[in-house]
Amino acid sequence: MKVYHSLLEFPVLNNTIVTIGNFDGVHLGHKHVLESLVDQESNGFESVVITFWPHPRHVLDPGSANLKFLTSIQEKTNLLQNIGISYLLILPFDVQMGEMRAHEFIEKILIEGVNAKKVILGYDHRFGKDRAGGLDYLQEHNLKYNLILEEIPQREVEKIGISSSKIKSYLLEGKISEANALLGRNYTINGKVIEGKKLGRTIGFPTANIQLDFQEKLLPGIGVYAVRTRIEGMELQGMMNIGYRPTISGNDLSIEVHVFDFNKDIYGQPISIQFVEFIRVEMKFTSLEDLKLQLIKDRETALKILN
Repeated sequence: MKVYHSLLEFPVLNNTIVTIGNFDGVHLGHKHVLESLVDQESNGFESVVITFWPHPRHVLDPGSANLKFLTSIQEKTNLLQNIGISYLLILPFDVQMGEMRAHEFIEKILIEGVNAKKVILGYDHRFGKDRAGGLDYLQEHNLKYNLILEEIPQREVEKIGISSSKIKSYLLEGKISEANALLGRNYTINGKVIEGKKLGRTIGFPTANIQLDFQEKLLPGIGVYAVRTRIEGMELQGMMNIGYRPTISGNDLSIEVHVFDFNKDIYGQPISIQFVEFIRVEMKFTSLEDLKLQLIKDRETALKILN
């Protein structure tokens, strides 16, 4: 897949099939649309996905500063590449683009920019200032544009029953299996290992504290999880705690993973964590010994899940 970050660098193509969207999570619902794009390459089309970064809501809605995402732009790019998309155009979204009217979007981006011949959109997808553009607008003005239009109808979208917002809700509620089922893969966070208070090693459960690569990444709800960890090219089993460590009167949110049967110094190393299942809520214990006993039980639970 070839990736471009502006219309100026995008190549001249002759026969493109295009879809537009944010595709946060690149979940199974998105894959349904994207794979139909790829399938039509056998008819002589070249598949093009147009997306935006930063997310338009960050630019247009001042109240969205705390908005969290299922995927960073790099994660999204990797997932789109795995589907088999030929070209990805990541357009920088700013106030000027937010002011672009529907007809300008069609003419400057779809026609002049990527030379679209066919456009596939969901029934409810909107583009242009005040969300004026959509399939209805394209159909109404298509004598001028002469595009082949394909709609993903409402009944098909509802039949799939998948949305990024539903996945986010499941993750925040600790419903990892449900979220993973809609994603079609294990939900993953990426970061690097940083120094913590090193308390875990005193009770036989050393942990790697994680600093997220993408600060706007949605974290699952507070609790303990069975996870798979990728570090230094190895995939290892473990358990993760997201929370405030109430047993030691912690104040800041901590993301830490205990990797089973692993005792290497990995400070500063990149790390990837796949969430497999929720184990329990975070609890306050009366002593470190009680915490240790619970962690032994958590390890047994995690191993049953992971094996």
